[in-house]
Amino acid sequence: MLVHSRSGRWAVWTVFFVLFLPLFALPFAVIALASFATNWSGAFPSGATLTHYQDITRGESLDALTTSLVTALAASVLALVVGGWAALAADALRGRGRRVLDALFMLPVAVPSVVVGLSLLVAFSKPPLLLNGTRGIVVLAHTVLVTAFAYQSVSAAVARLDPAYEQSAASLGARPAYVLWRVKVPLLLPSLTAAAGLCFALSMGELSATMMLYPPDWLPLPVKIFGATDRGSLFSGAALAVVLMVTTLVVLLGVSRIRTRAAYR
Repeated sequence: MLVHSRSGRWAVWTVFFVLFLPLFALPFAVIALASFATNWSGAFPSGATLTHYQDITRGESLDALTTSLVTALAASVLALVVGGWAALAADALRGRGRRVLDALFMLPVAVPSVVVGLSLLVAFSKPPLLLNGTRGIVVLAHTVLVTAFAYQSVSAAVARLDPAYEQSAASLGARPAYVLWRVKVPLLLPSLTAAAGLCFALSMGELSATMMLYPPDWLPLPVKIFGATDRGSLFSGAALAVVLMVTTLVVLLGVSRIRTRAAYR
């Protein structure tokens, strides 16, 4: 910590907790408490029950969780491949070409996600690429929305790489493809895993574009949560939200362990 005096550290921690608890921790605590309740008319919930979580283990809720996991995993892999490859290619560009590529990949996050959903709906509603009403258009929308984050993360990591490693490998006769896969990619592995985790978390929580595109047989969990709360089933929606948060955190913890091992190597 940059503050060395005891009184200064106490002041910093006090400000942190005063700001952190009301703005971040308290809303999550409210959702967690509501997920175990059947009624909330006073300061605290009442009617403790596990029914909301029991309902999640079967039927549409479990299918929605599986749908979100599959969609987020597919979108993260595609975003990492496309964004990572573009970041490596952009490293060789200079001037206007680099600026155009940066703007192209940042465009989906510069506009509301509902606009991205509408654009995909219009673009793929007619042959030869008819994706409207299919699962693929949902995965495509999530990929478009999270690829920018993968591109930026990998681009920043590529800019920090020491060129001496590539130059040494090339001086020993290694071909460009060998240098890429055996030198450059392993050095970028911590950043690649971090980008994958970020893309996964963003995809798990995506709602706006998904609402415009999802078919009846591919219902992600955020849409299920929205539908439950819109019908007035706030406590069931809270339980679904807790499951969504816990699942995302578990996956991110796993990715974090992989990233730590990659950084150690």
